[in-house]
Parts: sequence; structure tokens; C-alpha cells
Amino acid sequence: MAGPSEKDQNPTAEEKKEAEESEENGNRGRGGRGENEDENGGEEEEYEEEEEEGERKSGGGPPSEREKVERLLRRLSSGPVRLRVHDVVIRGNAKTKDSLIEAEVLDAFRSASTMQELFQAAGAANERLRRMDVFDSVSITLDAGPPELPGTANVIIDVAEAKNPLTGDIGILTKPEARSWSLEGSLKLKNLSGYGDIWDASGAYGWDQASEISAGLSLPRFKAISTPLMARVSLLSQDWLKFSSYKEHLLGLSFGLLSTTHHNLAYNLTWRNLTDPSRTASKIVRRLLGHSLLSSVKYTYKIDRRDSHLRPTRGYAFLSTTQVGGLGPYSKSLRFIRQEFDLRGAFHLGFYNSAAALNIGVAAGAILPWGRGFMDLPSPLPERFYMGGHSSPVCNLSGPTSLLGFRTRGLGPTDSRRFIASKSDKDDSPASSERDVLGGDLAVAAFVDLSFDLPFKLFRESGIHGHVFINAGNLAKLTENTFKDFSFWNFGESFRSSAGFGIIFPTKLFRMEINYCYILKQFGHDNGKTGLQFNFSSP
Repeated sequence: MAGPSEKDQNPTAEEKKEAEESEENGNRGRGGRGENEDENGGEEEEYEEEEEEGERKSGGGPPSEREKVERLLRRLSSGPVRLRVHDVVIRGNAKTKDSLIEAEVLDAFRSASTMQELFQAAGAANERLRRMDVFDSVSITLDAGPPELPGTANVIIDVAEAKNPLTGDIGILTKPEARSWSLEGSLKLKNLSGYGDIWDASGAYGWDQASEISAGLSLPRFKAISTPLMARVSLLSQDWLKFSSYKEHLLGLSFGLLSTTHHNLAYNLTWRNLTDPSRTASKIVRRLLGHSLLSSVKYTYKIDRRDSHLRPTRGYAFLSTTQVGGLGPYSKSLRFIRQEFDLRGAFHLGFYNSAAALNIGVAAGAILPWGRGFMDLPSPLPERFYMGGHSSPVCNLSGPTSLLGFRTRGLGPTDSRRFIASKSDKDDSPASSERDVLGGDLAVAAFVDLSFDLPFKLFRESGIHGHVFINAGNLAKLTENTFKDFSFWNFGESFRSSAGFGIIFPTKLFRMEINYCYILKQFGHDNGKTGLQFNFSSP
């Protein structure tokens, strides 16, 4: 019998590497050679059989890279591949603390016991590091562990810190619910201390004389607290003279206590002053003017499973917001409980074309004071619900606020403004028939929207599409003992409604609609109008 060839006696470096990889993959899942051997012996034998089969197919030589990949994919698809993390190596963080990055990713990697779970953990860790907003890029590589520890892997995290920690932007933004435009700018200083901290300052000036200046600090985590923390101080001035005869001035401090994918908890401490420079406010509004303290905690639960925010065709979304004000002994503290819900559903339709979809939504909210004799007290004016404006009910979750065809704060309870005679008045007729919008303590709104592609190819390729809609809503007062006269039947009978059709122009920044609205039902002091309406909504 012929002896072994010289090549078999002196294997090449490539063959040595292949033998080590084969031994390592065959022993995956074993913490040591004497531990868990019975549990994973089947996997080792199966993998050795695949190796032998691969070598037979390749003529007895070492398998090619393609064969290695195919073998790995077959193994991953056949079942879990036992693998544990031996070490996590972090590179590229000149300023960012290792402890911060480790706290974000270690738990996910340590809990992985298979290669499939390790891939998922790497994807989740990459996303978490990117959300910190202090790195220009993040790359995670999975490498083989030490040869003496088969069935292990090393995780290598390469980060590129922001080259310029100071960034800024400026732009013109719109607030559809207030029908206002504003010039806004901001500055951000990232990772000043190496703990992922972001310092920012922003300012805004609106054409409606609204202005805001604020500064804040956010941390991705603080010691044992694993959720992001935020603190912000702000000075805000908002003009509602045109709608409700008051201006709002706010000086506040807010703290973000909890922020996750679906949950948000914040505390707000704000000194508020409501004034009437025009001296024409109605009697009801005048009683609510002056200084007050807003000490409140606000919890928000949000889930959005729609396939698109600008043009949803499948999925659902739900929003629940609970706010409790009056946390403190101060006599001027506003005491109230405010709750609102918003539920949306998108259903793909199979007729006409594949993009046709039916969107349905219903939203409701209520606000009530609390404390001794609470039903005799009014609710805070700015916290009440207002309806109307130029925002789409389909695009964003905003509670019972949108009603197409009606202007901003265009329906609900009102009160006559104060009459002040001018020098030019020569009779006793009122100088103006305008009224102050008072908002509601109870609000309900609903809509149905059918979207479809337009017949032109250019429109379809650009995402421009049409829709027909019908929406309805109503507001009611419950406080100051008016709940005794409240009737669900009368509330349902007094719903305002509108219908129409339009063309939608979706962009990356906003959704623009040109709609023809027809008012189906409104009452004497409502501000609805049949005709064209332009709507802008941000996702």
C-alpha cells in the first residue's frame, strides 16, 4: 500500500485554517469539550458529514468560499446554531465612554445563545447606537472567538464620532392646527462630556406674533436609569387674539422621565399668564385671564403599525394621552384631568388598482377639573379641546382636532365679545359681531377616507393621488354644572360634518392637499365654508 504523499504530511496554511474552522464549527454550542457534549453531539456529527460531503463534491480538496457560505446558510436554516459571545471590542470612540456603549449593547449580546439570536442582537445594537445621535456611522462585525474556546464569537463595534460636534439648522415651518408659519432655528452641541449628552438651543418667530426660545439637555441614560432623560426650559408667547381674544405667555421647565418606543412620561412645571391686550374679550374669557401655575405629569402610549404615515394602505395606529394637572399645594395651580384617544385603521382594497385604500379613524377626549366642588369650576382655557383647521386627519395622530372644511377653532361653544364704542361710532350698533371660541370639555371626531391612484402615469410615479372623504365632529361643555343638561342624544344630533374630494401631493417633508369641501351640517356661530381648502400636514 502506498504511503501518504508529501502534501498530506505537510498541509498548507490554507488547509490548516480550514481544519481549524471545521473543528470550531463542529464544536459550536459546547461550553467546553467535556460539557454539553451529549447535547450537541448530533450537531457536530451532522456538520462533519456536511464537510465530508462538501469535500467529495469538490474532488477531495478544500471547499471554496461559495461552498462555505452555502453550508453556513443550510446550517442556519436547519435550526439554531449554538454560539455565545466571548468578548465585545469597541473601537473608534475617542471621546465617548466605553461604559456608555457597553451599557447600550452588552445585555443584548450576553443574552444571545445562538448565531441567529446574535444576528438579531447585532441589528438591535446598531439601531440603539445610531439613535444616540452622536455617531456619524456605526458598524458591527462578528468574528470567530479564540481557537481554544470553540463555539464562541467576538463582537467588534466600530464607531465614527461626529467630526463637528456643533450643528445647526434653520427653516420655515408651518403649524396647520394654528394656521401659522414660523421661522425656526436651532443649535446642537453633541457629546460634550462623552456620555452621549446633547445640548441644544432653539428659537422660533411666527408671522402670527408667536415666539419661542428654549434650551435643553438630553442624556441617553443616567447611571442605573436605562431610559433617555431630558430637561428643558422654555419661554413661549402664543397669540390667540383672533380666535379667542387672549394671548398666552409661558415660562416653563419640563423633564422627560421615560421615553421608549411606545411609552413616554414627562413632568411639566410652567408659569402661565393669559392677557387680553385688545380689551375685547368676552365675559367668560375675562374670568379665566391672569396668572396660574401648571404642574402636571403627562403619559403617552403610542403604537403605529401603518405602512406609511403620508399614505397608509395597511395597518393600524393607536394613541392614548393622559395628563393630570395640579400636582402641588399652590392655590393657583390648575387642577384637571385630561384624557384623549385616537384610533386609526388602514385597509387595502383590491378593486380598481392595487393602491386603493380605505382609512377610518375615530378620536375622543375629555377634560374635567378635580378637587372640592370640581363640577362648579371651569376647565383651563388652553387645555380644552378645539376643532377645525388645515391638518389632515389621515396623516398624524393628534386627537379630536381635525375637521376638514372648518377653519381653525371653527366650531363649538362661543361667547359674544365685549363691545367698545369707538369715536367714529354714531349709533348704538355693535362695532363687530365676532365671538370668542371657548373650546369644549368633551370632543369626538371621526372620518372615512378613500384614496386611489390617478389614471396618469406621471402622477402614479410621483405618488400624487386622489381621495374622497367624509368627516364629522362635535364639542360640548361639561363643567360649571352644565353636565346636568348634557344628553348623548342631543350631542349626537348636533354633530358637524363635511364631505369632499381632492388631490394629495406627498413629499418627504410634508403632505399637501388641495380639497374641495362641502359643509353638510353646521350651526349659526360655526366657521365652516364650502369651497377649496389647502391643507399641510407633517408626518
